[in-house]
Amino acid sequence: MPPEWGSENREERLERLLRKARSLAHQPGVYLMKDHAGVVLYVGKALSLPDRVSSYFVPSAELGPKKEPMLDVVHDFEVLLCESEWEALLTENRLIKDIKPRFNVRLTDDKTFPYLAVTSREDFPRVFVTRSPVSKELKGARIFGPFTNAGALREAIQVLQRVFKFRTCKLDIVAGDPKNARFRPCLLYSINQCTAPCADKISKVAYRDDVERFVRFLNTKRSSMLRELKAEMEQAASELKFEKAAAIRDQIRAIEKLDERATRDDNWQPETEQFIFEPDKALKSLQRTLELEEPIRCVECIDIAHLKGGETVGSKVCFIDGRPFKDEYRRYKIKTVEGGNDDYASIREVVSRRYREAGDGQELYPDVIVIDGGLGQLHAALEVFGLLNVKPPMVISLAKKEELIYVQERSEPIRLGRENPGLKLVQSIRDEAHRFAQHYHHILRRKKTLEEE
Repeated sequence: MPPEWGSENREERLERLLRKARSLAHQPGVYLMKDHAGVVLYVGKALSLPDRVSSYFVPSAELGPKKEPMLDVVHDFEVLLCESEWEALLTENRLIKDIKPRFNVRLTDDKTFPYLAVTSREDFPRVFVTRSPVSKELKGARIFGPFTNAGALREAIQVLQRVFKFRTCKLDIVAGDPKNARFRPCLLYSINQCTAPCADKISKVAYRDDVERFVRFLNTKRSSMLRELKAEMEQAASELKFEKAAAIRDQIRAIEKLDERATRDDNWQPETEQFIFEPDKALKSLQRTLELEEPIRCVECIDIAHLKGGETVGSKVCFIDGRPFKDEYRRYKIKTVEGGNDDYASIREVVSRRYREAGDGQELYPDVIVIDGGLGQLHAALEVFGLLNVKPPMVISLAKKEELIYVQERSEPIRLGRENPGLKLVQSIRDEAHRFAQHYHHILRRKKTLEEE
């Protein structure tokens, strides 16, 4: 434990932090700078933790005008060990999005790492890079990633297209269409980088075989191709064709970086991966379920989370037309509940703070408000709404496990089928509220467990 705040002068504090930084393990990771209250001030990544973290505390450090003031308030730091540089990059990005530390000037709220998509429902599957892996056009597609280096991914695709000759265009190509025979293929066919299914130059079966080989290649170590490229590079260098050798070297590096990726199961980017329903259909279904006369456009959800250290927070997320509207996401540090473990009291506090002025027209007011929990949590929220001047159109709660929907002024819960689109929408909004409050805690807990093992 660090000494009490104020018991050290600035030089003593920075010297203590420098000693701690130099004692860190020489491996990749993420570091979290904290103030005396444990609030995270800054999140960064490092290929070698002691080298990067100690650079903040050496007497000659120049952090620039935006980060230099951090040295006046940083009291301690925590590190999360990672197995690789790309895992550190993903962890840093996730934590900055969730915590929004004050000294991370470039908050990457809108930045997402790309995915590689291979469509499956077209006669001639396409291969392309996307940042929206659950869009409607990708239903049923095979998704790889996220990848941490977008430039290397795109370069690797160009190299691999010369080998597997898949298409990357957006043409709607139907096998057997007589128009295909008269279609003029693009330049990629002329330079032998695409087999031109658009112009009927390859059969549907042969083309799909090429794509399947490409998918298998992505799931292997790619050693045979890398050996061939390295031999070609060495030959070019021996012939003094240095520009060609350098180009091949860059291609090798791009292909090697295909390993610098996670999978969707790792849940690094849930904001881009989890909403796999049709919003319009889901909203209409929910409107029918709740027997509302007006269409639903805005839905908000409140969740209570017990974070590391016993600190309890509430979260509020907002969805417009079935999609997350992050400008209206909020976290609330619970202030009025002693001990912080009373969910009902915490819900009452969050509801009061969020909606006491919203009904006056000062803030966006939702059509449906979802409370994470069962009947007790719903009643706790309704107690507060009963004291407000403007009453909400509809308040419901969603109980975990059985996934029952409790509705205001109804004695019995609503049980919907698991495939009901309205239920899926409410579940996704509830899960997003839970993620928004707890994802930071999940990462810390997972990393701590790995380190202990």
